[in-house]
Amino acid sequence: MSRGDTQPARALAKPAFSDPQASALVESMFGLKVSQIRPLPSYDDQNFHVRVAGAEGGPGGPCEYVLKISNAEASRTPELLQVQTHALLFLRAAGLPTASVCRSKGGGLTSLVSADGGSRVTSYVVRLLTYLPGIPVAEVPIGPPLLYEIGRLAANLDETLEKFHHPKLSCLHRENFIWNLRNVPLLEKHVDILGQGRNRELVVRVIQLFKDEVLTKLKHFRECLNHGDLNDHNILVESSKSACGDAAYQVSGILDFDDMSYGYYVFEAAITIMYMMIESKSPMHVGGHVLAGFESVIPLTPVERGALFLLVCSRFCQSLVMAAYSCQLHPENEEYLMITAKTGWKHLQQLFDLGQRAVEEIWFETARSYTSGLSM
Repeated sequence: MSRGDTQPARALAKPAFSDPQASALVESMFGLKVSQIRPLPSYDDQNFHVRVAGAEGGPGGPCEYVLKISNAEASRTPELLQVQTHALLFLRAAGLPTASVCRSKGGGLTSLVSADGGSRVTSYVVRLLTYLPGIPVAEVPIGPPLLYEIGRLAANLDETLEKFHHPKLSCLHRENFIWNLRNVPLLEKHVDILGQGRNRELVVRVIQLFKDEVLTKLKHFRECLNHGDLNDHNILVESSKSACGDAAYQVSGILDFDDMSYGYYVFEAAITIMYMMIESKSPMHVGGHVLAGFESVIPLTPVERGALFLLVCSRFCQSLVMAAYSCQLHPENEEYLMITAKTGWKHLQQLFDLGQRAVEEIWFETARSYTSGLSM
């Protein structure tokens, strides 16, 4: 989900192309004959699932694509979108399950299209990606083996990005990007959207704890590039058979690199834990399995581990507050925007009811069981 750095969502920023208009873009910009097109859920970009005739994809080539039209705010920084696009291709070349990016008839990986909105003409960055197979993690029962694999995937992704280079890489230092975990204090200007009550009090408390106990430790965290949005709708899985013959799932795709920015390894771990808790029947136990997978690649330092609880709580706050804010701007998109809120407030309150020490004991003991061979 693409979100502007200075403002998380702006009215009129989301593109509003019709199915026929989107189909015409694919044909005019990429030279593919569309046989079927349908909109996909999105935050404030516009995405379409596109099918083309088999011959159009070339012999043995893809027949399914995703047309991605970035919102007007994000489209004002095309260099950022270009870096994210090249990172996606770099990861794919390194063996990670990311989409491929199609070049336009002009040879570019990104293109700019203008649309007349009546009172003004707005420009949008357009990309065409190959469609990845699989279903979102949110739609399958997720057990310890898959949680472990997802944790390992998150760490592998960040570790692989250590080798990524680009002339404009510095643009990923997104200082005012409200979805970067270091910018949790920026939520203060949006908490009024929650009204008065327990939810608001909880968020204000988390923000203050973040200022007191996390900001002061940032210099001790190891910096890296983060995907930044490994949620249960951005990770795709396919079914397979386990060694016992039971149904199992394996990761088949990673979506949406629009929140990519410089952060820290522990940020990626915390974000992944938080989103894997959303649909879990045992949310308080999720963290240990994800952490075990993550640390099988990148072990966290004691100071990073010590911040994990508050970072998970902070990500809940980012998601819950900004969903409420964005829903006010885009009420037509409420069902998608409020996915986290269905269980998020309950999980956040439960984390605080149990307390940091008790939650860490669950997480760390579960993670430790993997190294002793007791888990799974």
